[in-house]
Amino acid sequence: MVTRAQLREAGLTDRAIDRRLESGRLQRVHRGVYLVGHVVMPHAREMSAVLAVGPNAVLSHRSAAWLWQLLPYPPRPASVDVTVWGRNAGRKPGIRIHRAALGPETRTCQRIPTTTPARTLIDLAYQVSARELERAVAQAQTRGLTSRRDLLALLARHPGRRGTAALRALLNRGSAAVLTRSEAEERFLTLVRKAQLPAPDVNVRLAGYEVDFLWREERLIVEVDGFAFHSSRAAFERDRLRDAELQVQGFRIIRVTWRQIVDYPEAMLVRITKALSGPAR
Repeated sequence: MVTRAQLREAGLTDRAIDRRLESGRLQRVHRGVYLVGHVVMPHAREMSAVLAVGPNAVLSHRSAAWLWQLLPYPPRPASVDVTVWGRNAGRKPGIRIHRAALGPETRTCQRIPTTTPARTLIDLAYQVSARELERAVAQAQTRGLTSRRDLLALLARHPGRRGTAALRALLNRGSAAVLTRSEAEERFLTLVRKAQLPAPDVNVRLAGYEVDFLWREERLIVEVDGFAFHSSRAAFERDRLRDAELQVQGFRIIRVTWRQIVDYPEAMLVRITKALSGPAR
């Protein structure tokens, strides 16, 4: 991606640029922003949007969250979020433009000027659900992109920004943000929270194994068996050996399936509730 101004700096005249446009060697993406050649590189849409808005523009909000891999990237987002400081950039097709002073809260990701992960989470907080925000925060912390301390410091610098209340409430609720690994786990966690059961630890190491959900005090483990559960006999045998070794150490194990989570959630929750209220063996 390149702007007309960059092409001029490289020595091309406006006439030479126009000839390349006519021949297809340059392709117009936004006004004054062109694709060189015919191969569209990853994140070209985001880079072209930043270039189209101009100097002091950076990728932000949902688009920055996708670039930092804090949220799953959608098949085709309706628009690209770009924040610009110090001027009115007007309207541009396919770009959602925000105006804000960013100061040191910008970095480069995939060679694209972007808000820092911490600032991205603040901007994201008013655009997504509470659970989406929790997953984004957990992803950022798990990958070492930011920390609770950094986020609280940034919140203190922006006490009145939209979204700060939601992010502050998440950070101050007394438990860590939780990151699940599958749709089945995500649905199970949602059901547990709606039922107001005690909060489990999620995807934690225990006795050399990683377990899906763990209630430590009750010594209860819940394993979620998703779509591809027991894809081979070896996997079946490995899981049974794992369960046996954990049971020897005094843990109770309940396995739930995708169908139980989706079609029979009440019955499944009754089982979990009874196990939590019963004595650990």
